[in-house]
Amino acid sequence: MTFLAYRVTETESGMTATWESREDDQLPAGDVLIDVQYSSVNYKDALSASGNKGVTRAFPHTPGIDAAGVVVSSTDAAFKAGDEVVVFGYDLGMNTEGGYGQRIRVPSAWVLAKPAGISAAETMAWGTAGFTAALSVQKLERAGMQPSKGPVIVTGATGGVGSVAVALLAKLGYDVVALSGKAEQEAWLKELGANRVIGRDEVMALKGKAMAKPLYQAALDTVGGDMVSALIPQIMPEGAVSTCGMIAGIKVEASVFPFILRGVSLLGVDSVEIPQAEKQLVLNKAAGEWKLAGLETMTTNVTRSGLAGILTKVLNGQGVGRYRVDLNAE
Repeated sequence: MTFLAYRVTETESGMTATWESREDDQLPAGDVLIDVQYSSVNYKDALSASGNKGVTRAFPHTPGIDAAGVVVSSTDAAFKAGDEVVVFGYDLGMNTEGGYGQRIRVPSAWVLAKPAGISAAETMAWGTAGFTAALSVQKLERAGMQPSKGPVIVTGATGGVGSVAVALLAKLGYDVVALSGKAEQEAWLKELGANRVIGRDEVMALKGKAMAKPLYQAALDTVGGDMVSALIPQIMPEGAVSTCGMIAGIKVEASVFPFILRGVSLLGVDSVEIPQAEKQLVLNKAAGEWKLAGLETMTTNVTRSGLAGILTKVLNGQGVGRYRVDLNAE
């Protein structure tokens, strides 16, 4: 069958991208063939579409690390034609043709059953960024984070991961402090559930200190680098910092004092290679007790013709909230 895919090609003058016709037999080998209805836009998608070889090694390529749709056929009895499914993470959209194609073929170990309590469109409002936020909250709660223990700070709060984290933490009853460099988004962040919005300077002023006044029971970091270094000394005893991003840098410098004198934990969050069962668990939560009533208000719908512009916006750090791609909308 012929379908459309957003193909990124490397040329002598740089990267180009166009919607092209493809055939099923051009897809990689795999167990499950899926008609993709929706995808989303994440920072990793923007990197892949820009030609970043650290994300995607070979071009031409179809990006899109998320996909929601319907099974066309499956060689694995766990799935059958007509099943509604979701795929996020693993190698999808990195070095395997991704969700910016109207069809994908993937291993069955990558495929999740869409729960009844959430639509395909809603799953892609969450997308990898939203599910990473949920995984971060889950990991912090497993480390002891509770609403009664004090404020939780979220960095990169207007971004895809950060905005969902703010909304989810607020839903769960936490006192949320949103950190953002976009002062003009303060009112929006408070609508999502933040009790207070602060700028980067308020946290970064303490970078380099071995210990500082303990202000937060936990930090949900989405940017990495110096921000993590600055937050660790500000965490309360037995608190934790989770980190899942690197837009602010890949190196973290910290004194051992917060770890050995306050029992602070530093938690890495991976949404790519975690077990299928763990992904299904967080997807089920998104459809159930963690369902976000205001998710649509923080999601921008993107058509095929609008995708290139949104990818550029996200790559340049100008994205706000979540972006959902409708593969069937011109």
